[in-house]
Amino acid sequence: MTKEKIYTFITDTPLGKIQAKASDNALQGLWFIGQKYFPSDVKSWINKPDYPPFVSLSKWLKEYFAGQKPKTKVPLSPTGTDFQQAVWKLLLEIPYGKTTSYGAIAAQLAGGKKGSAQAVGGAVGHNPISLLIPCHRVLGADGSLTGYAGGLEKKRALLELEKAIISK
Repeated sequence: MTKEKIYTFITDTPLGKIQAKASDNALQGLWFIGQKYFPSDVKSWINKPDYPPFVSLSKWLKEYFAGQKPKTKVPLSPTGTDFQQAVWKLLLEIPYGKTTSYGAIAAQLAGGKKGSAQAVGGAVGHNPISLLIPCHRVLGADGSLTGYAGGLEKKRALLELEKAIISK
């Protein structure tokens, strides 16, 4: 059995360096260097900035940090539990420049009933593809900035870039 080749690409953004991970022509991870939950196995990844998902990612990042809703499509393939996948799918539905709460996502998953905002928070926090799967658009029940693996200052900056309304 051949070991899957994992490719990587590091680039600068206005908020610091980010590192991407891809395999099978899809993006599997995107992290701010040194953020919480940063992968430990990056030394085994192969640097390949011209790998097709990274070419698309570079265009996406350029559009995004220019303050535009990105039009470039990047193939995504995050790895996680069924619950995490369900949460991440809902994150992809949050429109650019809009926010939601952990509780609202929990209610969506529970079919309108009260769900576990804490469980959703855990899945949101372990989102492996920052920015593209927009976990930064999830706020506390009172509209406050809560939890972001890249740091609250980055979360605030991303929401300000998108001109999202932050109450606290």
